[in-house]
Amino acid sequence: MNERQNHTSSQHSAVTVIGLGPMGQAMTRALLAAGHPVTVWNRTAARADGVVAAGATLAATPAEAVGASDLVLLSLTDYRAMYDILDGATAALAGRTLVNLSSDTPDRSREAAAWAAGHGAAFLTGGVMVPAPMVGTAAAQVYYSGPAQVMERHRSALALVGAPKYLGEDPGLAQMMYQAQLAVFLTTLSALMQATAMLGTAGMKAGEALPELLASADTIGAILRAGEASPGTALDAGEHPGDLSTVTMMGATADHIVETNTSLGLDLALPLAVQAHYRRAIEDGHGGDNWTRIIDGIRSPR
Repeated sequence: MNERQNHTSSQHSAVTVIGLGPMGQAMTRALLAAGHPVTVWNRTAARADGVVAAGATLAATPAEAVGASDLVLLSLTDYRAMYDILDGATAALAGRTLVNLSSDTPDRSREAAAWAAGHGAAFLTGGVMVPAPMVGTAAAQVYYSGPAQVMERHRSALALVGAPKYLGEDPGLAQMMYQAQLAVFLTTLSALMQATAMLGTAGMKAGEALPELLASADTIGAILRAGEASPGTALDAGEHPGDLSTVTMMGATADHIVETNTSLGLDLALPLAVQAHYRRAIEDGHGGDNWTRIIDGIRSPR
């Protein structure tokens, strides 16, 4: 087989997808659209009806699904579900590559990689950074970690889910990045609902409030890049210059937010958490430093 034929063959190699929630279905459709034969398995078989109609093959058992392809994508609730499904199919794992795109902790990703290796399988951890409707689009990206050569061997197929961003050999890295990204995402969602509730007490409908709040959220990255002179570089150097915004100034704002939410009778969990970061930095004598100084208290909680 010449190089071009081999490349074409690898582009259309068989892939198995286990787990057919919205994300697993979207992955399956993206792979089918690119010409890959796809075998699927799901605990509730009826969930496969749509992708089977689109050309996928439904396996009767997890072992049959694993045996159908060298590349096996797992889209499950958590890593415990992987063991529940594959513990009875371990004989089929030898020589396969498992790519677990489920959410869990970095330590569980590392444990899963060791478990897979014990059964002769290669393992990649993945974190899909878009919702199901965006899978396979130009906006999709997926973080991966694990053996570099395994990543490269399957890059073309994995790229159909979203642009691969490889972080390194440690199986926990991709999961760590995924959880870090979700920490930003979920906190932002909570902040948006907190702010919407605040404005609602003044009679403003959510339909009026959210466009203003979302516009503010959209500008945060641009503000940080333009005004804080590369905050990441300063953080890495342990520098927190307070020439633009200080812990004391931001802390006063955090106090006002707590006072306002208290007067409105709203839940204080989020405002108090933010306030605590600034109070800790002030107590530690860093009131004149940049707001980034709050990272010390996050790194070393009392």
